[in-house]
Amino acid sequence: MTILYYLLLVLHIVACFFLIGVVLLQQGKNQDLASAFGGGGTQTAFGPRGSANVLSRATTILAGLFMVTSLSLTVLRPRESSVLDQLPASTAPASSSAPAASQPAAPASSTAPAEAAPAASSAPATSAPAPAASPTTN
Repeated sequence: MTILYYLLLVLHIVACFFLIGVVLLQQGKNQDLASAFGGGGTQTAFGPRGSANVLSRATTILAGLFMVTSLSLTVLRPRESSVLDQLPASTAPASSSAPAASQPAAPASSTAPAEAAPAASSAPATSAPAPAASPTTN
């Protein structure tokens, strides 16, 4: 299947280059100076209809070949994983941790050890500090 893909890719690139060359070789319609200023108004919108020459037939055939190879390359492309598929699954978005941080922290009790409540130690203290004792005079 990959051999067919690469052969079709080479055919597509060759058709692209030939299509570019054939289009550039064609002579444009109404190239005189009067047509630049609207002097060719007596003709139809697309110019006089003449017999198709070799270049116009080649353009039609190469444009059809280009479209067919483009669609075929899309169907036959190898199914590789993208960069987003290669990210580790453990990477979580920051929005999933936001609800856990918005919960109020319980005040730390004096009997609980510091290691047992890491969330309470990282949260700001909710109780007011005790007032300082007044100095006694003797």
